[in-house]
Amino acid sequence: QVQLVESGGGLVQAGGSLRLSCAASGSTFGINIMRWYRQAPGKQREMVAGITSGGSTNYADSVKGRFTISRDNAKNTVYLQMNALKPEDTAVYYCKYYSGRNNLSVWGQGTQVTVSL
Repeated sequence: QVQLVESGGGLVQAGGSLRLSCAASGSTFGINIMRWYRQAPGKQREMVAGITSGGSTNYADSVKGRFTISRDNAKNTVYLQMNALKPEDTAVYYCKYYSGRNNLSVWGQGTQVTVSL
């Protein structure tokens, strides 16, 4: 029973930085992929970054060079470092866990990120 709790969202000015955290609890061992998604008002939810158990990463084109996803497997925590934030980054950010061997996807509750001009 994997559970995810996101934190670190808030209000920041354009050009600023923010770091999101996603702490996982439960039986999270084994091969898995952690991803960050975001959903802005009136927009589709989109994947912004992903990281595998082995540390391979991928990013949406819109955040490449500005966002960095990382994970601390000992702490069962994934992070999203967001730099050079833009107003268009404003959204609710969600953490998602996926385990292929367990056929399990789990979403966090989301954390609001607001970037002002």
